[in-house]
Amino acid sequence: MSEPEAIGEAVSGGLLSRAVEPKAGEIGADGHTRERSCLNCATPLQGDFCAVCGQRAHVHRTLTAFAHDLLHGVLHLDGKVWRTLPMLARRPGELTRRYIDGERAKFVSPLALFLFSVFLMFAVVEQDVDLNQLEVKTDIAQAEVEQSQSLRALEERRKRAADAGQSTAALDAQIANAKENVEALEGLRQVTPGNVATFELTRDLQWLRDPIERAVRNPDLLFYKIRTSAYKWSWVLIPISAPLLWLLFPFSRRFRFYDHVVFVTYSIAFMTLLVVAVTMLSWVGLGGLGVIAVAAVPVHFYLQLKGSYGLTTLAALWRTLALIVAAIVALSLFGILMFLFGVL
Repeated sequence: MSEPEAIGEAVSGGLLSRAVEPKAGEIGADGHTRERSCLNCATPLQGDFCAVCGQRAHVHRTLTAFAHDLLHGVLHLDGKVWRTLPMLARRPGELTRRYIDGERAKFVSPLALFLFSVFLMFAVVEQDVDLNQLEVKTDIAQAEVEQSQSLRALEERRKRAADAGQSTAALDAQIANAKENVEALEGLRQVTPGNVATFELTRDLQWLRDPIERAVRNPDLLFYKIRTSAYKWSWVLIPISAPLLWLLFPFSRRFRFYDHVVFVTYSIAFMTLLVVAVTMLSWVGLGGLGVIAVAAVPVHFYLQLKGSYGLTTLAALWRTLALIVAAIVALSLFGILMFLFGVL
């Protein structure tokens, strides 16, 4: 085939493909491609999404859309969030039941919401701990300076009294008390939230003696390890809590264990978001609202139990009380587990 013929064939092929896919490969002004076949699996398109692989019919090629994908991938900020969060707060039972019954596309999955809320809680609470620790240490340091100045003034008064031949007994007592205060403040300045009290280990716990003694000598390291472990292992709360919830419906054929897992995961997500809200309110001087938040916990338990399992008022009330006890047990077990991770 001669060169002119090859060029003619190429042009003809291009025109033919354009006739079949008139918009194929073009990019519109909005940065979206126009396709009639899925770019991922080549399936003919009959809507906004591929019926085989689920990919969008039109892909984007703009920086704005890329930034949107970034935010969506990190924070899952889409319409599901604004449907899920209000229901989680006001109608948690309805949300749980609808998700269990199959309405998945409308709501954020319990696991995705759990992971995001835990990440947010540890980020916010860690910041709050660091700020509070800084403020406390600043106050203690200021008190230590003031007490040291008072001690020096008392020692000067004692020296003048001694030079004048006066009794210094009263001043000696005040000086001794001031020295104790300075030493106490100096010790408090070294204390961090990770400090734990030393205690005598029994022979049965001999294997824990060395790790705990190391933790006491370096409480900052212990606190850091506990925080890190709690963040990485927060998902353990789900398998710890779900069996305790199952005990409220023993051998029930109506509800499966899967129902309890969904319930627990949504519930923990709400509680962690509640901690985030209370912590952030404390930053603006509204920490007193934390009392209301504590009252919201049993109310949320009641609403979620009643709506998720279709319970009567009385059945939901006694299970709410039992669930509060179960939550305390679960948190205690989780705390013990995190402490062991911290010292071992």
